[in-house]
Amino acid sequence: MPFLRIALSVLLVLFASEALAEKRVALVIGNSAYQHVATLPNPGNDAHDMAAKLEGLGFEVVTGADLDLAGVRRAVRDFVGRLDGADLALFFYAGHGLQVNGENYLAPVDATLASSVDLEFEAVPMNLILSAMERSTRVNIILLDACRDNPLAVNLARSMGTRSASVGRGLAKVGTGIGTLIAFSTQPGNVALDGSGRNSPFTSALLKHLGQPGRDITRELIDVRRDVLAATGGKQVPWDNSSLTGEVVLKPAIDGKPAPAEAPAAGQAAELAYWETIKDATDRDLFDAYLQQYPDGAFASLARAKIKIIERASAPSSEGVPDGAGGQAVAAIDPALAAPNADDTTLARSVQVELNRLGCRAGSEDGVWGEGSRKALEAFSKFGKVDLATLEPSSDVLDRLKSEKARICPLVCARNQEARDGRCVSIRREAKLPQPGETQGTIKAPQKNTGTRAISPPAELQKKSFANCPANADVAFRQMFARGSGRGRMTISATHSCGRAFACHRTARGQPWDCGWR
Repeated sequence: MPFLRIALSVLLVLFASEALAEKRVALVIGNSAYQHVATLPNPGNDAHDMAAKLEGLGFEVVTGADLDLAGVRRAVRDFVGRLDGADLALFFYAGHGLQVNGENYLAPVDATLASSVDLEFEAVPMNLILSAMERSTRVNIILLDACRDNPLAVNLARSMGTRSASVGRGLAKVGTGIGTLIAFSTQPGNVALDGSGRNSPFTSALLKHLGQPGRDITRELIDVRRDVLAATGGKQVPWDNSSLTGEVVLKPAIDGKPAPAEAPAAGQAAELAYWETIKDATDRDLFDAYLQQYPDGAFASLARAKIKIIERASAPSSEGVPDGAGGQAVAAIDPALAAPNADDTTLARSVQVELNRLGCRAGSEDGVWGEGSRKALEAFSKFGKVDLATLEPSSDVLDRLKSEKARICPLVCARNQEARDGRCVSIRREAKLPQPGETQGTIKAPQKNTGTRAISPPAELQKKSFANCPANADVAFRQMFARGSGRGRMTISATHSCGRAFACHRTARGQPWDCGWR
């Protein structure tokens, strides 16, 4: 029996040694001290702590802090050079990143991005690193804490004018080859928070959960997502894209048994279970009950947003619905609950002002966010080629609208109008004087060539004959026809008492007449 225990121990040691013998290489970069925009407080700490964490997990780590363009390229080249024969490659980046036309770029500390040309010469394409990893290594892990609100992206968008819609917020979704997992600090197109501690919320959760004995990394990222949701009040949702074909365990199990999943505190577990139950519901009472039980819970802001959506959806359907035996009874909404928040009204009004400035016709700038405002925002999304997660006003949407300097939505003019200098103006027809011998309502017959030249009255006499005519044919029409005398006609021709003929037409009954001298 003692011999059997010794043999099993030796086997376990051999298996553990085999697991640790695999070659693991990591590249860790943290850029904080940007030269042309404000310094980021956490990326340097995030990279330093992540490098120490990975070294403890058996990685050969290439590190870089506050790297300029040349420094980033040197670090990437050193990293790629070490991938030969590697079983697992990992890349961690903290700092500024941006997406342009769906492609992701990492920003070195010396980047300015003052024009679209600078993008190719001052930023590092994410695909450059990803392609090198996938060519050399069977299993690849990429962890990106680069979705912070990026002033470099704002500079680039401002310089691109009407093409600024190609510059998106945060990072874009990335397609991967087989055997690759990419984890973002927040969902595509959104921005992440820096946090108030030593590390960002995303990196702090990674440091806590990566490397649990015998635990697959995809399960560890679920724990990371839960912690970030709790730390940011539901504002930041880590997201990952995986094409792994098997489990990736960063630390072997102890005695062959994986470590149990870390259970949340009893209160957190109850809150999470309740939220999972109601998150897709359409009954406002469930979300009110959640807020009453957890007023400062991890999902409180999401619950309040859900309540507003339910209110908007129910408000139109309550109009004209009978109460009693003849129809379904409709519960009244408490005015105190239905009244819009002052901040929300101000935000909606600001978004409406910007939409009107960009030509998207949001209508009245009254702070009431209705169907017309939603259609205007939808038009901005269409013509500006911007993907919006929702058609409701938000600070992110307002910032995106303010970044546009030129008109986005096309100018649409009504019938009998034309676009001129960015405005719709009425089309005015040139009036023609009647020629001698022409009478109203007759068709001018072609003149026969008699070999003699027709003699016209002198211009002075022609001008004098119409001296008593009104200056405007519209006035002549009102002098001769009483209001409502059109009797459904679309055109009217007449000769004024001054001897000059005029013609009027309109597009439909009830529309104003448009008159001109003939």
